[in-house]
Amino acid sequence: MRNLTIIAAGAAALLVSACNSPQDKVAEQKADALEAQAAATPNEAQEKALNAEADRIEQQAGNADGGATTANTPDTSPSK
Repeated sequence: MRNLTIIAAGAAALLVSACNSPQDKVAEQKADALEAQAAATPNEAQEKALNAEADRIEQQAGNADGGATTANTPDTSPSK
């Protein structure tokens, strides 16, 4: 049972790492920086614009769902 758990965890790690290409990681870093900037601004319009740009970057990279899949990514933007 323990070996099966270790094998399953290893397989899951491989699947997750396969979903995150270098481009996905760069896009996620850019989006995270924009989201942090949005959270820090007192201007609501600017906050929405920054969050929308972060969403666009994530969706363009196919990472709107946090990297779980890269195909058929839905538009999950609450900024629209």
